[in-house]
Amino acid sequence: MTLTVMLLNSTSLRRGCCRGKVLFQLSGPLLSHSTLYSSYRRPGTQPEKKSFWQNADFSFKKGIDALKTHISLLKEETQNHLIGPGGRPLNQYLLEQTSVLWQFRSQEDLNKWVISSDVEIGGKSEVYLKLGRNNQGALLYGTLNTEVPRDGETKYSGYCSMRAKPPLGSFNRKKYYDWSNFNSLYLRVRGDGRPWMINIYTDPYFSHQKDDLYNYFMFTRGGPYWEEIKIPFSKFFLSSRGRIQDNQHPIWLDKICTLGFTIGDKIDGPFQLEIDFIGLLNDRAHTEEFAYETYDKNTPV
Repeated sequence: MTLTVMLLNSTSLRRGCCRGKVLFQLSGPLLSHSTLYSSYRRPGTQPEKKSFWQNADFSFKKGIDALKTHISLLKEETQNHLIGPGGRPLNQYLLEQTSVLWQFRSQEDLNKWVISSDVEIGGKSEVYLKLGRNNQGALLYGTLNTEVPRDGETKYSGYCSMRAKPPLGSFNRKKYYDWSNFNSLYLRVRGDGRPWMINIYTDPYFSHQKDDLYNYFMFTRGGPYWEEIKIPFSKFFLSSRGRIQDNQHPIWLDKICTLGFTIGDKIDGPFQLEIDFIGLLNDRAHTEEFAYETYDKNTPV
């Protein structure tokens, strides 16, 4: 059951109805709204009766400013595309051994991430995110509380998470991270000895795969010293809604949407995790493609 609780950080990206999404995309930047990262509604609560237009905030000035921003972003994307992958020359991209994805040195770096906890399901855990000492690294801290909400349906509680915002292109086009040139995740962290789950979400091809996550454990040793952790992508296993799937397959590294951290070890009390940077590594000594057995359930005997 511990694993189920630790995998509770299923993809809580916004899931509005199809009509609302299409309508907002057609409306363009003239509408400003607060992006929601969870569509969970507690059992027994009434659904939202307001229409999409009643919740929208119309602002012509904000629309003009957003249009200018997206045009400049489109110009930058076009220039980078002409230079090479990710705005880097092709020879530099092919020979690249390491790459820093996220580092935490300012509030702007923290704004690229969102935090969540079991408060979304009625729990009592608390989580906070701020810059570390001397603006070096991110400090994720809080208190874990496994008390189950009394709604008659929820059976497990007690988790906190931190998740990177999905990348967006100009005019809010969906973009992806392409990590196919690397084979390992590389982090520099300092924890308190508690285990964390690292979650990688890829873009699904079908709607029934929207809750699929790739997971692996990160064990921190505690103490005053920083530790560098290298996790091969071949070690990540596939789960859906907190359950490990029988049909396993490697990560689609060219369709990465976001990355996150979740704590849910069923131990009440304070926790903290400092993160200096998160990057990628191409370890040429690591040749494993996938660490787990795959099964074809439809093969005749």
